[in-house]
Amino acid sequence: MGEDSREFGENTKTNHKMEEVEREEEIDPESNPQNEPLLKRNRTLSSNPLALVGEKISYIESLNYEINENDLFKHDWRSRSRVQVLQYIFLKWLLSFLVGLLTGIIATLINLAVENIAGYKLLAVLKYIHKERYLMGFLYFAGMNFVLTFVAAILCVCFAPTAAGPGIPEIKAYLNGVDTPNMFGATTLMVKIIGSIGAVSAGLDLGKEGPLVHIGACIASLLGQGGPDNYRIKWRWLRYFNNDRDRRDLITCGSSSGVCAAFRAPVGGVLFALEEVATWWRSALLWRTFFSTAMVVVVLRAFIEICHSGTCGLFGEGGLIMFDVSSVTVRYHVMDIVLVVVIGIIGGLLGSLYNHMLHKILRLYNLINQKGKMHKLLLSLAVALFTSVCQYGLPFLGNCTQCDSSLSESACPTNGRSGNFKQFNCPPGYYNDLATLLLTTNDDAVRNIFSTNTPQEYQPLSLVIFFVLYCILALITFGIAVPSGLFLPIILMGSGYGRLVGIYMGPHTNIDQGLFAVLGAASLMAGSMRMTVSLCVIFLELTNNLLLLPITMIVLLIAKTVGDSFNPSIYDIILHLKGLPFMDANPEPWMRNLTVGELVDVKPSVVTLHGVEKVSKIVDVLKNTAHHGFPVMDDGVVPPVVRRANGTTELHGLILRAHLIQALKKKWFLKEQRRTEDWEVREKFTSVDLAEREGSIEGVTVTSEEMEMFVDLHPLTNTTPFTVLESMSVAKAMILFRQVGLRHLLVVPKYQASGVSPVIGILTRQDLLGHNILTVFPHLAKSKGREKRN
Repeated sequence: MGEDSREFGENTKTNHKMEEVEREEEIDPESNPQNEPLLKRNRTLSSNPLALVGEKISYIESLNYEINENDLFKHDWRSRSRVQVLQYIFLKWLLSFLVGLLTGIIATLINLAVENIAGYKLLAVLKYIHKERYLMGFLYFAGMNFVLTFVAAILCVCFAPTAAGPGIPEIKAYLNGVDTPNMFGATTLMVKIIGSIGAVSAGLDLGKEGPLVHIGACIASLLGQGGPDNYRIKWRWLRYFNNDRDRRDLITCGSSSGVCAAFRAPVGGVLFALEEVATWWRSALLWRTFFSTAMVVVVLRAFIEICHSGTCGLFGEGGLIMFDVSSVTVRYHVMDIVLVVVIGIIGGLLGSLYNHMLHKILRLYNLINQKGKMHKLLLSLAVALFTSVCQYGLPFLGNCTQCDSSLSESACPTNGRSGNFKQFNCPPGYYNDLATLLLTTNDDAVRNIFSTNTPQEYQPLSLVIFFVLYCILALITFGIAVPSGLFLPIILMGSGYGRLVGIYMGPHTNIDQGLFAVLGAASLMAGSMRMTVSLCVIFLELTNNLLLLPITMIVLLIAKTVGDSFNPSIYDIILHLKGLPFMDANPEPWMRNLTVGELVDVKPSVVTLHGVEKVSKIVDVLKNTAHHGFPVMDDGVVPPVVRRANGTTELHGLILRAHLIQALKKKWFLKEQRRTEDWEVREKFTSVDLAEREGSIEGVTVTSEEMEMFVDLHPLTNTTPFTVLESMSVAKAMILFRQVGLRHLLVVPKYQASGVSPVIGILTRQDLLGHNILTVFPHLAKSKGREKRN
């Protein structure tokens, strides 16, 4: 999981600011350190946040999903012609089309590579086994897996640490308003593609579904910004997308396209983005995400038709994920619902247990990974060797079963890469059921265990070994330094116990064993990931059997309800471990007992600027504070309604740190203290300039003569910031902050007295997080405990 705060502090002792962030207070001896995030934080509000992004520790900032309505923005919108508005709309749909097209092509190439690399590897191993050269078969099998894992791990460790893992928690945080650095770069994209091919081909217990979601998001981000940072296309049309709002929508399209590419489930991909990753949603975005997933399906279907002719090597024999169980007739009675409920309860219990155990394993891996890159690499290779030993050795414990006489000789036994009834070490006419599940790709293993109308294919002992092994592998594989997904490991575990239930309950039910495996996989995914609607549609599209809908819905709802009784979803646990400041949809009940006025009282005094400010004051503020937003005031303003002789202080708006740096870089200086005309600022700035977020005050050079000049901040200031009264509850402020997508929320006094500042504080994302508030107001934790007990 990357280095924790101790290693980070040791490696950055020369940086005073980072030492400030890393300084901790004593930990409460009654608290459980296993429940703390991997990065400890100060017990103060608005400290500089750190989080693990991928496998790398980074500073975290919030995104500007709010429209920055300054003078330049207003002029840009007023000056757009009807043709330019149509260009903007057309470009949105064009980029959505390209996101779906490229995601589909890359997903197909990944599947081509995995099916052929893993397929030829397994064919060579089976040839050694057929010749009874078992040691050579193992050495070849383990050696190939070792090399493939080494390639995937070395790329992630040395070139793109953010490419490790699924990437879904970071995407979820980004769409919630958290800027995740280096998460969507070109290097990350390339390492994710190559690493996914290597890790999946190596037979590790992981899937390519999570990485494909990340790949789709990377494609969307790169298209929206015109390419990699160093080689951006300066296309005039792309200026429309120089804002976080449109980039957020594109990444939402990319994430839904990734799920669609993984499961060939276009509707499921849209619902996954809606239910799991997206924080903001609207009907226009629904249409564009559906358009992107439709393009993915078209591309995948076209490649499948091409590859059926045999021009793609082994691709097509296994192909893209599609677990078709449409050939079986789904018949069930009222009493069968009892078994469905039992599977749902088991899935909820096992899913919550899996989340709990994985939480502990990830904390253990953090202790190993903090020792350095070599330990990360060795951990990945050790897991690969252990997996190879189990997958090759355990089938020898399975019994040889005679093939059913109704099956053709080509169907049983099979000696190829894909298909049921693998012969392995058995004599002609017999097959090894454990080898059918273990010595194959993960996709084929799911197809085999989902197989219908085969009630005698698997022995109970073989399914127990399969289930226990994949429970262990799923726990130890996730968290190593390779691209990995959680979907397929959970499907493998769930299908194992689902098929076991089907075997033991076979005399008492009409439901096929393969359908029990499907229900078991669905229940465990709902028990761990806590998704319902999107999972239901994904499984219907995967299995191509609409008759499963009623019992699948029951299983998902029960499993999610049971799992929620014990712990959060697996993605929420990972978000907490990484320290990403994710804002939940529902505030804690105790937040209604605290006002935003009380919250800003414990913060440092707000730093304000005048509408026409001295350059030296701006430089001093930027160098000595880490704030990203500053209220802009005008003194002596006479209100149009209430006439006062001496005027009053007006809140003109809020200016961002990045815009102040742009003003200094472009030398937007005045020799006298005055307000500028509209034409003056348009000669110096464009709306594209204000969309840039890079840069720091250290890279700005200001002479001593320029220090005495002035800057007119009015044209650069957002004149419509969101403000709340100091009497508003924190719960209500949090809902507003999350739903609107704010970065700053100004708190104004309830009573405006003479000489009182119109702004008493600024709230940011860090200020509204529950665990941060409890560190400053520990007495609220007692009321939180009472609410839980009630």
